[in-house]
Amino acid sequence: MSAETHSVLYTVDGHIARITLNRPDKRNALNDELIAGLKVSVCEADRDDRVRVAVISGAGKDFCSGADLSALQKIAEASVTENQDDARRLMELFVTIREVKVPVVAAVQGRALAGGCGLATACDLVLASSSAQFGYPEVKIGFVPAMVLAILRRSVSEKIAFELITLGNRLSAHEAKRVGLVNQVFSDETFVADVDKYLDGFGQTSRSAVALAKKLLYQIDGLDLNGALEAGVDVNVIARMTEDCKEGIAQFLKK
Repeated sequence: MSAETHSVLYTVDGHIARITLNRPDKRNALNDELIAGLKVSVCEADRDDRVRVAVISGAGKDFCSGADLSALQKIAEASVTENQDDARRLMELFVTIREVKVPVVAAVQGRALAGGCGLATACDLVLASSSAQFGYPEVKIGFVPAMVLAILRRSVSEKIAFELITLGNRLSAHEAKRVGLVNQVFSDETFVADVDKYLDGFGQTSRSAVALAKKLLYQIDGLDLNGALEAGVDVNVIARMTEDCKEGIAQFLKK
């Protein structure tokens, strides 16, 4: 099954899977097709042994502006069951991003607002151009960034999370980095090259080790200290048994 749809473009460039939101005329607004295409693309990257990292970016000037007008109209007219099904589709995308083995990186230029900011936050890492903007303005139309809140709360402090979801203010890229929403901010002029240089770092890492580290990091969220340490023991043992670890140790000992 091809990962590429009209709304989402998918290519593999060396060890990098490039996933592009392809609705530039709609500021890459979320709709059912785009959400489905993203989920398929992320899973495609995870199945490809060549891929060490997947990066999501937006075609045109913006990363993603949230739900489009037709999606909002659909929400306004839908039944409880229909709205629940619709919300679960986005939830499933967020869960997929967390559960796949490869790191998923958001490369944000322009605006990442509402569901678009939620999508970026759901990724494992967020890279931003210096002029990028982030925000959860849903509260201004009586909506709540409900599902991404579980991830946002793990990314920033409780006070910052409360401020972001109840005031709906926009943050600059540098402000977003300061509060922990963004990992790195790069110059607008060199953003594409800087992102590629950053992603190249995953070409120097073990795919299996990164996958185990990602799984453990998210697994320990709900554990107490002893439980987290025990989970660490299990992953430590599993890592020692992998071919990557055995080969890495052998190469290190030869030096």
